[in-house]
Amino acid sequence: MTADLAFNRYLARYPSIAAAAYIIVIVAFLATIWIALADIFAERANLASSVDILNQLEARQRTSNPATLPGGAVPAGSPFLGGETITVGGAALLQRVAGAIAQVGGSVQSSQVDLQGPKSKDGFITLLISCEMEQASLQKMLYDLEAGTPFLFVDQLVVQGPQETAVAGSARMRVLVAVKGQWKGTK
Repeated sequence: MTADLAFNRYLARYPSIAAAAYIIVIVAFLATIWIALADIFAERANLASSVDILNQLEARQRTSNPATLPGGAVPAGSPFLGGETITVGGAALLQRVAGAIAQVGGSVQSSQVDLQGPKSKDGFITLLISCEMEQASLQKMLYDLEAGTPFLFVDQLVVQGPQETAVAGSARMRVLVAVKGQWKGTK
């Protein structure tokens, strides 16, 4: 008890030390509260970030657009050209490629479907198509052809730059592309 009595006399003799000790204890409690709240807010931010990532992943799972599929995913649809005959398969190939060209604002100049090519015994149909389009549209058209269904392969690509003309707005390139697809045949 004597130590406790001596401590009380010491604090009574020097009240500034008692006040300083009181302030230190209060600051320690406030610092503890501050750290706990900062940790709670950091965990809430981490949870919100995780929920955002989860929502993005779930949205990617629901979509079937080939342009937004994650790497390695297979687009929906048949990988082969449709049609009961090889001629109808060739028409389906022409329709698919002409649609991809029209979708990017291009125009088809001429087309030739080759049903008797060197790989025709394996069911491959080749299309040689000539078109005009803007330079920025070429990559979009090629990606649409190679990433979508049915699976198509670009065998040959010849691009001629825009012609120098008096018309300022005609910066369209001439493109010659050979596209190949496999016809599933009748089984």
